[in-house]
Amino acid sequence: MANERLARLRARMEQNGINLYYVPSSDFHDSEYVEDYFCCRAFLSGFTGSAGTMVVTKDFAGMWTDGRYFVQAKKQLAGQDTELMRMGDEGVPTVEAFIEAHIPEHGVLGMDGRVVNSQIGLAFKKLLEKKQAALVMDRDLAGEVWEGRPPLPSPDVWVLEEKYAGETAGSKIGRLRSAMKEKKATAHILSGLDDIAWLLNIRKHSEDGNLLPMAHVIATEDSLRLFIDSSRITENVRVYFAENGVSLADYGEIYEAVASLRNETVLLEPAKVNLRLYESIHGSCKKVEAMNPTSLMKAVKNPVEMENMRRAHRKDGIALTKFIYWMKTRSKDCALTETEAAEKLEGFRKAQEGYLGPSFATISAYGANAAMCHYHATKEEQSEIGDRGFYLVDSGGQYYEGTTDVTRTIVMGGPLSDEERFHFTLVLMGMLRLSDARFLYGCRGINLDYLARGPLWKHGLDFNHGTGHGVGYLSNVHERPNGIRWKIVPERQDSCILEEGMVTSDEPGLYMEGSHGIRTENMLLCRKAEKNGYGQFMQFETLTYAPIDMEAVDFSIMEPSDIRLLNVYHKKVYELLAPGLTQEEQEWLKEATREREERI
Repeated sequence: MANERLARLRARMEQNGINLYYVPSSDFHDSEYVEDYFCCRAFLSGFTGSAGTMVVTKDFAGMWTDGRYFVQAKKQLAGQDTELMRMGDEGVPTVEAFIEAHIPEHGVLGMDGRVVNSQIGLAFKKLLEKKQAALVMDRDLAGEVWEGRPPLPSPDVWVLEEKYAGETAGSKIGRLRSAMKEKKATAHILSGLDDIAWLLNIRKHSEDGNLLPMAHVIATEDSLRLFIDSSRITENVRVYFAENGVSLADYGEIYEAVASLRNETVLLEPAKVNLRLYESIHGSCKKVEAMNPTSLMKAVKNPVEMENMRRAHRKDGIALTKFIYWMKTRSKDCALTETEAAEKLEGFRKAQEGYLGPSFATISAYGANAAMCHYHATKEEQSEIGDRGFYLVDSGGQYYEGTTDVTRTIVMGGPLSDEERFHFTLVLMGMLRLSDARFLYGCRGINLDYLARGPLWKHGLDFNHGTGHGVGYLSNVHERPNGIRWKIVPERQDSCILEEGMVTSDEPGLYMEGSHGIRTENMLLCRKAEKNGYGQFMQFETLTYAPIDMEAVDFSIMEPSDIRLLNVYHKKVYELLAPGLTQEEQEWLKEATREREERI
């Protein structure tokens, strides 16, 4: 089926004189998780991972994706005409290098410029100049061949109350305008959905947990226009916007509005404004290119958000613990598939007050499937969960009190191999050591990553993804500019100084293709520690509480300090979660979190 779609795309390319066609995974806002309308790359290739870029020529189609998706992409592209291009592997060209090598003199590169951010698009234009080639960015060829394409949704917008947000929209808009003045900007184009939702304290109703309404903003010194499909916006929300000086315009009018700007100093972030918008800016305007000021503002959670997130994680911990108990004691009474297990976990979350939906699609993976670290089971293609080995579940929830993301690897039965227990324990040691970090202010995630990877690197092992990502508040589960990884990846923009109030994941893992996958993930809140003559020290406060499966732990390879950290963690797990459990679940949790002896 995917090959037939690819053939139709190539026919359109030939009709339009296009030599190469570029298909990213993004939407009009460069979002990570997109509406079904934007899944052109998956439609054309059959690869459903959330990250990937497709380039199509007359006789070649390549899918570039990173290490998180190698195993999944290899499986889904089997038998297709699209070839897996393993990003970062030796001998694999970058997308840019491939385009430069394969675009003919005076050739044409095609794309839908609305789904390509201007940073990428401008780099392509510069690259094409070398061969006097052209960039055509007004043809959505993938959409043209997609019969039955899902429609763009109309957002049903609601207002996040100050008791959850901790700051009014008016205050945030004022802070944004102050930042604009510092940049000497008279206008600001804002297209990041998480930025807009945070700025205006708005979200949308959604069954899949994607709570960010599609919208653009143009802010000036005395006006703020919100470009949005307002067909489902209630009168109460309209009044709210008016009270905060926000005027509404149709979603599609953003291009004309940007083109009408004259003699303005326009603040924008090229990586977060699509190429069509960028190219619409009139030549009389001066561009100031910088990260959206709201990105750093929203990454630093205020005291109300911090306290709310503690509450959200306690609720989530109760739901996850109930699920782990059920998996360990009840699931063996009947056959259970990966999707059925995910649905059971979702049921426990739905029972928690204030739950709004998943923060991302649950990764529910048994056995070798967990070696695909971003594996997604479907009703059509999944495994039955057996009575031995590991089951990995990576999931999260959206609550009025915040966003959660947690991974646990659960023993479904034994005996485990020595290798499995060894791997599980190394991952656990890394997670615990990172959570216990104390560091001077000014450190970035790159300074701390070794704490998590050290136990693995010591044995010549590693995992091919970042150690930690920022987490939003009732927003994106992956949020810049904070993160933890061992090397800087410029396009991820996640290497900022760690500030008090930032929430970052702590998720080392290990993936053995064809055998097993292990990941243990908690959320960490950055806090100030003592200040002395050496400077301001920082530390992490753990937000996530749920038991670690000690059946998989090889205590003989742990340092006494590692065991102490696990004991302290488990003690708090029981104290926080036991009141929300049944008597039977409490008794199980007490045993599951029992203190272990620290050896010397």
